[in-house]
Amino acid sequence: MRPAVSMPKVSIIIPFYNDPYIDEAVMSAIGQTYKNVEVIVVDDGSTRHQEKLTPYLNRIHYVGKANGGTASALNYGMTLATGKYVTWLSSDDRFKGDKVAKQVAYMERTLAQISHTDYDLMNEFGAVYETQVAPKFHSAKAFISSLLDGCMINGCTVMMTKQLFVNMGGFNDRLPYTHDYEMWIRVVLAGVDFHFVNESLTIYRRHPGMGTVRHFQTVLAEANAVTNLYRHALNALIARLPG
Repeated sequence: MRPAVSMPKVSIIIPFYNDPYIDEAVMSAIGQTYKNVEVIVVDDGSTRHQEKLTPYLNRIHYVGKANGGTASALNYGMTLATGKYVTWLSSDDRFKGDKVAKQVAYMERTLAQISHTDYDLMNEFGAVYETQVAPKFHSAKAFISSLLDGCMINGCTVMMTKQLFVNMGGFNDRLPYTHDYEMWIRVVLAGVDFHFVNESLTIYRRHPGMGTVRHFQTVLAEANAVTNLYRHALNALIARLPG
């Protein structure tokens, strides 16, 4: 039976590199209440923890590639995606069960090309310790202005049409840590409305092994370089906006 037209396919891309939490991420993806999904796990040259995927191989698309970083794994997964919408789940994070259903419903209703949502925080043991932590903005101008201070968008809360991803040319795989930040800036500079779904639908894990903790100074320098690259264009856009 063909899916109803109101249930477009969603592709969930999970980049994976030696992450002991990968099974939790996959379980949250295949356990969505929204059933018209495909889960694509891109093994970015892992040497550990692949056995955690064994129980799920008949429910996911598991593909491998040489190690090239998160952006390259995402780009590869996106080329394989067959959904109208694409979304990214880090291998150490989790989607709430109704994440896809609620975000698709919002995007179909509003005809949004891209949206992000609120999210919760959990620790290395999976215990949620803070909820609804996404920054909130009173206007598009305030939201776009915030991009001059860094990335205020959690990449794993983002859902976009695959067509938008293709139009934007994918993530910049020369940016190991800020490929998402750079992409969101390009999206707003292209004049695309970046919608916010004011509900917590993702659980983001903070733990000692995460790259943004282990390589904090490198991440900060890379983010500053991205900001400076787009500062003039962002300021020009902000000056044109009301409010």
